[in-house]
Amino acid sequence: MPLPFSKLQTVKTQAWVLVSHILLVLPVGVLAGSASALFLWALDRVTALRLEQPWLLFCLPVAGVGMAWAYVRWGGRSGEGNNLILEQIHEPGGGVPRRMAPFILLATLVTHLCGGSAGREGTAVQMGGSLAEAFQRVFRIADRHRRLLLMAGVAAGFGSVFGTPVAGAVFALEVLVVGELKHEVLVPLLAASVVGHLVCLSWGIHHAQYALSGGDALRSLTDLAVLGKVVVCGIAFGLVAQLFVRTEHGVRWVLGRWIRWPYLRPVMGAFAVIAGVYLLGTRDYLGLSVEPASPGGIALSTCFVAGGVTLLSWLWKLLFTAVTLGSGFKGGEVTPLFFIGASFGHVMGLVVGLPIDLAAALGFVSVFAAAANTPLACAILGLEVFGGGHAVHFVVACFFAYLCGGPEGIYRTQRRIPKAQ
Repeated sequence: MPLPFSKLQTVKTQAWVLVSHILLVLPVGVLAGSASALFLWALDRVTALRLEQPWLLFCLPVAGVGMAWAYVRWGGRSGEGNNLILEQIHEPGGGVPRRMAPFILLATLVTHLCGGSAGREGTAVQMGGSLAEAFQRVFRIADRHRRLLLMAGVAAGFGSVFGTPVAGAVFALEVLVVGELKHEVLVPLLAASVVGHLVCLSWGIHHAQYALSGGDALRSLTDLAVLGKVVVCGIAFGLVAQLFVRTEHGVRWVLGRWIRWPYLRPVMGAFAVIAGVYLLGTRDYLGLSVEPASPGGIALSTCFVAGGVTLLSWLWKLLFTAVTLGSGFKGGEVTPLFFIGASFGHVMGLVVGLPIDLAAALGFVSVFAAAANTPLACAILGLEVFGGGHAVHFVVACFFAYLCGGPEGIYRTQRRIPKAQ
C-alpha cells in the first residue's frame, strides 16, 4: 500500500534534512581528523624527546608559569576547555574562541614535553570544537547549525584521536546530559567521526589495539559466577573513578583558595610532580604512560600481563594526574583514566579471580565511563579497542561503574538527570 502524499512529503523532508546535515559536518570531520593527526604526531615527538632528555622534567615549573601567563594574557575563555564547548552546545552564546585550538595544542605538548601526567582527549575535543566554530564563522553558516557543528567537532575529535569512530559519535551525544540521549543527530555525528578517523589514518597515524586471550569468552557470557565478578569489579571501578574526580577537583579547589596568584599554582603542582618522581624512584607515571619509560617499566601496555604493574600503580597515576591537571596544566583525563582503570583492573582480577587481561580491559573502559558519565560510549569503545568477544562484560562493568560512580564527573558543565528513578 503506497504512502499517503503527506507522509511521503514528510519522509522526503526528513531525508533531505539528514543528507544536508551529513554534508554539513563532513568538513568538520576533515579538519578535526587532520588536527588530531598533527597532535598525535607531535605528541610522539615530544614524548620521545622527554625520554631522551630527563632534565626536561625540571623545566615543568617554568612551563607552568609560561602556560598560565599565556592563557591569562591572550587565552580569553579558551582556558575553560571542554566545559566551554559543552556550555556552548547547551546554550549558544559567545561561541568557542578560534584561538582555543592552537592554545590547547601547544599547551598540551609543553605539558608532555616537561613531564606532566595528562592525556590527549581534552586536546582533541577542544581542537575539534574550536575548528567547528571557525568553520561556521568563515563560511557564515546559519547559527541554528552551530550546535550540530560543535557536537560534530567533539565526535570527530574523540573518534580520531583514539581510533574509535562509533564511540566518538555516541560520546558526543552522551556527554551532554547524564542519563539522556538525543538520537536524531546520531547519523551526522557518526559521519563526522568516521571521516575524522579515516582522515587521521590517511596521515599515517596508527592507534594501539589490544587482543584479549580467552577463547571461552562467548561461553562464559552465560556464567553467572563470571558476571557476578564483573559486577563486583564494576562497583569498584566506579569508586575509583569518583576518587579521581574528587582528588582532581580537590587539588584545584585548595590551590585556588590558598594561592591567589594564578601563575604560582602550576609551579606548586610541578614541584609536587618532581617530588613524586624522586619519592617513588620512577618516571613511569609521567606523560601518557602508554608505553614503559624504560625497560621493565610500568605502563598501560603492561597492565594486561601478569606482574606488569604493582598493587598501587593505579593510585600513583591517579595522584600524578590529579596534581598535574588540578594545578592548571593542560591535556586530557581520558588516557590517564585508561591507565588507572587498567592497572586497578589488573589488581581486581587477582582479587576476584578473573583473567588479568580481561579485568584490565574492563577497568580500561569502566573507570572512564564512571568519571565521564558516559557508560554507553565506553562500552562501545571497549568493543572497538578489544573486540566483541566480551561485549556483555563491557556493558555490565560500564553501567555498574556509572551507577556507583557518584554524582560528580570530570566535566563541570555536563547536565544531569537522576541516575536512577
